[in-house]
Amino acid sequence: MMHNGRSKAFCMSKTRPLTHEPAFVLHQYPWSESSLILEVLTRHHGRLAVAAKGVKRPTSSFRPVLLPLQPLALGLSSEGEIRSLKSAEWLGGHVMPVGDALLAGFYLNELLLRLLARDDPHPVLFDHFRQAVLMLAQGGEAAVHPALRAFELLLLREIGLLPSLETQTLNLQPTDAEQAYELEPEAGLRIATTADEPLAKRAGISGSKWLAVHEALHTPHAFAELVRLLASWGGEDRHALQQQLRGLIHHHGGAEVMKTRQLMVDLQKLGATPGD
Repeated sequence: MMHNGRSKAFCMSKTRPLTHEPAFVLHQYPWSESSLILEVLTRHHGRLAVAAKGVKRPTSSFRPVLLPLQPLALGLSSEGEIRSLKSAEWLGGHVMPVGDALLAGFYLNELLLRLLARDDPHPVLFDHFRQAVLMLAQGGEAAVHPALRAFELLLLREIGLLPSLETQTLNLQPTDAEQAYELEPEAGLRIATTADEPLAKRAGISGSKWLAVHEALHTPHAFAELVRLLASWGGEDRHALQQQLRGLIHHHGGAEVMKTRQLMVDLQKLGATPGD
């Protein structure tokens, strides 16, 4: 009976119109000559597909509002699996990120598109995303690395893909603060070794740092705590964390290279951006 009740509530949530729903536009693609399909992240209903009818017309009041990386309040009705856009309001609060920070924001959008299922609400993750976008807009290029790594960690944890950082996955032994570890997609946290060629190319991160990350993840203000912590790390540890989280994301996201990540790499090779 409880299962049936939950299913009924879920069905009702999909058909009930939404008003003033906090949201961000993640992506858009053409639907017709005058309309778009939007992929949006909402606070209370997760990732949704939304039909924005007539939005490509020059006279559309929605056209200047539906921008990525901007906080919005949307009014939506339901038409099967696709919601229909009824209203859109820009909530303000910050300008659009620029340069590396803009590309970083697009990368976060792509992460959510690849890793989040539709109609799966994560209100806490939505709040972390809002903080990350605000930090990229206000902090510029200096904010890119800590903001990206902090959000990657929180996203993986929220959807259940981040292995335990206080124990070794394969033997369930507690993480030793004095030992160096690496985070592997299949093996979780394990002692760093040079015995395997792939592992030899990546530096381990001390157990004390992994334990600090674990603690920051479980604080009330996890995003801010992670940003503060990761900003204090040296270059080698920052690079090692980036590589290991990237391996985890690629493993679960089904893509060897994110499109936005490849764009950032290509621009770095051209000398257009200093990198993250």
